[in-house]
Amino acid sequence: MTTQPSTLDAWCAELSQALGLTQEVALRPDVQLLLNLSRDAAHSVARPAAPLTTYLVGLCAGLAGGTPEAVQAASTIARDLALGTRPGTATDGA
Repeated sequence: MTTQPSTLDAWCAELSQALGLTQEVALRPDVQLLLNLSRDAAHSVARPAAPLTTYLVGLCAGLAGGTPEAVQAASTIARDLALGTRPGTATDGA
């Protein structure tokens, strides 16, 4: 079963309003980026890592100003760590 974009859009709008966030702020990050990050964490770490990873990425990005670039940077760190591709890990040939 695939979640339709309109369902995600409606959920994000409803949740943003309930949390007191403007849609402009809440929908700045690339949704697909976060969904892919959740998938990578769930498959590479453990299923419960998916929501925890996205929460920590959001927290980090928020503390860094909440810009799309902050979301991207935090997501990249989390993805690389989950996939074991950060420099200095065993999978980079070191």
